Amino acid sequence: MVSALDVPPKLLVDRVSEKLKTQGNIKPPLWAGFVKTGAHAERKPQNHDWWFTRCASILRRLYIEGNVGVGRLRTWYGGRKSPGTSIEYHVDAGGNIIRKAMQQLEAAGFVKKEKIGRTLTPAGRSLLEKTAMELTKEHPVKRPEIKKTEVMKEKKIEIVKEKKKEGESGRARTAGTDAGAPKKARGKKAPDGEKGAAPQAS
Repeated sequence: MVSALDVPPKLLVDRVSEKLKTQGNIKPPLWAGFVKTGAHAERKPQNHDWWFTRCASILRRLYIEGNVGVGRLRTWYGGRKSPGTSIEYHVDAGGNIIRKAMQQLEAAGFVKKEKIGRTLTPAGRSLLEKTAMELTKEHPVKRPEIKKTEVMKEKKIEIVKEKKKEGESGRARTAGTDAGAPKKARGKKAPDGEKGAAPQAS
């Protein structure tokens, strides 16, 4: 089964946003074309369909984190604000946009309200996974961590092979040197008292 995490986030969000346009319950508010997404943003969104993109992104966040409320999503969609010569600091995104988007997703049947926060419904999870399946067929790609693991395994195998070859060649050189070198005669070990004794004059 293909997961929504098996495809690039941008491709998934863009495709889901296109599908959300056909939902009658999901429509941009009248003020969507005049507002910024938060105090950190300098301008309003340049994409005219940014409302559907934000709704699709919220669905993906709910897929990843499970139970999420407006407060955590405000932190996630926030950004750094530069007050001029002072140090930049984080500012949360606007809560009204996120709240209205989640209410529309709930009306469409993709999100349900819990005691604390909201979670995906089976319909919402199915929408993301089916979209991921479509993208996997169109763009057969591997997740970066899987590709990284495979590359590390290949490098490890190559290192082991090189060490094995070096060990075999080293043993062969040692064997050839031992065969050509003359054997040393083994002499008796001198007693401890005779070590370093000076030769007596005759």
